[in-house]
Amino acid sequence: MIIGLHHVQLTIPKGTEEQGKAFYCQVLGLKEIEKPKSLQGRGGFWLQVGQQEVHVGTEDGFDRLTTKAHIAYQVEDVAYWREVLTAHQIEILDSVPIPQFERFEFRDPFGNRVEMIQPM
Repeated sequence: MIIGLHHVQLTIPKGTEEQGKAFYCQVLGLKEIEKPKSLQGRGGFWLQVGQQEVHVGTEDGFDRLTTKAHIAYQVEDVAYWREVLTAHQIEILDSVPIPQFERFEFRDPFGNRVEMIQPM
């Protein structure tokens, strides 16, 4: 039986961890958590999001702009996040409406598709 979601992993190009931390920790305000020592030499970093983790790994040779794969962050104020991202020159992409949710999408600086979603 599956009992929950422990973590999600997305990837950024090798060698871009500092740029990734700047975006995910400073712009989005997510908390970096320490990776286990056995994984620290593999690149990337981990983030805490509520009770779940987002693992940011590194890989080259992948076009992130061609996939529908994405992560969706549930937020309390979707309008606030639209303003924050716009202020950081992040292009806001409209999403197909879902009843009883307000949402939008954007691409992170590496091309990963990200969604901000708020129940109405």
